Amino acid sequence: MTTPLDLAPAPGAAPLPRMILSQAGYEFRAVLRNGEQLLLTLIIPVVLLALFSATSLVDLGAGRRVDFLAPGILALAVMSTAFTGQAIGTGFERRYGVLKRLGATPLPRGGLIAAKTLSVVAVEAVQAAVVCAVALALGWHPHGDPASVVVLLLLGTAAFSGFGLLMAGTLRAEATLAAANLVYVLLLALGGVVFPLDRFPGGVRSALELLPISALSDGLRQVLQHGSAFPGKPLAVLAVWAVAGLVLAARFFRWE
Repeated sequence: MTTPLDLAPAPGAAPLPRMILSQAGYEFRAVLRNGEQLLLTLIIPVVLLALFSATSLVDLGAGRRVDFLAPGILALAVMSTAFTGQAIGTGFERRYGVLKRLGATPLPRGGLIAAKTLSVVAVEAVQAAVVCAVALALGWHPHGDPASVVVLLLLGTAAFSGFGLLMAGTLRAEATLAAANLVYVLLLALGGVVFPLDRFPGGVRSALELLPISALSDGLRQVLQHGSAFPGKPLAVLAVWAVAGLVLAARFFRWE
C-alpha cells in the first residue's frame, strides 16, 4: 500500500493577499533601485523645495516661503509617482510583454493593480517623509487637520494613477515617455506648485484651478498653511478627476 507524498511546500498558488504583498514589494524595490525614478520622485522635489525656499527667484507673496512651497512640493511628489513614474514604468512593462506574462501567473490582473497601488502609496510615504523632513529643517511649521491631508493625498493619488494607467495602456511606450514628461513639466509650471496661481489673469487662473495638481496643491495649502479642514472645492475637483481617470483606465487599458 502506497502512502501519499508529503510535499513541502504544498503545491498550489499562495493566498491572494500574500501574492499582492510580494508583488508590491518587488514594485517598491524596483523604484528605489531605478536612478531615473529616484531623480523624478525624490531628488527633483527636494531640490525645488530647497532652491525656492532659499532664494527669492519668485515672488510668493506675504508669509514664509517654505510655508507656501512645502504643500505644493508634496503635491508634486504625488504626481511624480502616481502619474509620471507609473505611466512610464507601466508603459514599458506593457511594451516588453511583462504585463502579459504576469497575467499568466496565479496573480490575477486585479491583484496586479492592487500591488501597483500599494507600491505607489509606499513610495509616496517615503517621499512625504523626506519632503517634510527637509521642509521642517528649512523652518516649516505645518498645522491643520491630518485627516484632511490624508484624504487629499489619497484622492490625488487616485486621480493621477487613473490617468497614468490610461496613458500607459493606450499609447506606445515611447509616446507615453514623452507625453508623461511633458505633462509633468507643464503641470509643474502651471499647477500652482512653485508659482502662485494669482499671478495669472482671472480667466486663466479659473481654468488652472480645475487641474488636479492645482486642486491638490491648493487643498494642502488650505489645510497645512491656513488650518482649514476638508476644503470643499479642491476635494470636489480631485474626486471628479479620480472617478474620470479610473473609469477611463478600466475601460480602455490594454494589457498587450
